[in-house]
Amino acid sequence: MKAKPKPEAFLKQIARIQDMERGKLCRMGARPAGAYYNHQTWEKGRNVVRYVPRQRVAHLQKAIAGYQQYLKLTKAYADEVIRRTRQSQTQKLPKP
Repeated sequence: MKAKPKPEAFLKQIARIQDMERGKLCRMGARPAGAYYNHQTWEKGRNVVRYVPRQRVAHLQKAIAGYQQYLKLTKAYADEVIRRTRQSQTQKLPKP
């Protein structure tokens, strides 16, 4: 049987994420100097679009990936805590 990861392991992984950004990066087209990009995200119920200079594209991609990893890890953390909670509640029930 495969050992279940401890919730603390997820928290350590989350703490190692250095950069995060919501939204997505959209390639908008090409100019003679190269492609240009916009960053789209929801803020206060509205779609906000920002121009991204080419030299910041790689960093923004990393930050968006960091946020996606954060979401994945927090879901896994919650799933494990819920599983443990349910297991402990089942064990505490009186035998019929």
